[in-house]
Amino acid sequence: MGLADKAKNAAEDALGKAKEVVGDATDDKDLKAEGKKDQASSSLKDAGENVKDAFKK
Repeated sequence: MGLADKAKNAAEDALGKAKEVVGDATDDKDLKAEGKKDQASSSLKDAGENVKDAFKK
C-alpha cells in the first residue's frame, strides 16, 4: 500500500471518529452514523490494500 493511500485512510478514519464524537455530543444521530460509515469505509479500503499487498509478494 502506498504511503499516500495510508495517509488518506488514516485521515478518513480520524474524521469519521470526530464526526461520531460530535454527533454523540450534540445528539445528532445522522452525524454519528456518518462518522461510523466513514470509519467502516476506511477499514474496507485498508483491507483491500492489504489484499493487494499480499498478492504483490
